[in-house]
Amino acid sequence: MHTILRFLGTVAAIMLTVYLVPGILVTGGWTSILLAALVWSVITMIVKPVLTILTLPITLITFGLFSFILNALLFWAMAAIVPGFAVSGFWAALLGALVLSVLSWFIHKVL
Repeated sequence: MHTILRFLGTVAAIMLTVYLVPGILVTGGWTSILLAALVWSVITMIVKPVLTILTLPITLITFGLFSFILNALLFWAMAAIVPGFAVSGFWAALLGALVLSVLSWFIHKVL
C-alpha cells in the first residue's frame, strides 16, 4: 500500500510539474504521465545513486551545484525515454527537475 501511495504521489508531482513549468509537454495523456512516473521512479532508485557516486569529485569541486545539473540531465533523459513526454531544452529540464523534486518531497511528506 505504501509503494502505491508513493507512486501516486510521484504521478501527482509530475502532473503538477507539467502544468507549472513552461517547456514541458505531455501529448500522450494519462498513459504518458503514468509511464513518466514509473521511469522517474526507476531513475531515482537505480541510476541516480550510481551517477551520484561516479560524479562525486565534480560535485565536491562545485560545492554541490553539479547535483542540479545531474538532476536536469536525468529529467531530460526521462523525456527521451518516455513517448509523449517532451522537454524543450536544458533550462526547462533544470526547472522541471527542481520543481519535481520539491513537489515529490512535499507530497511524500504529506502522505
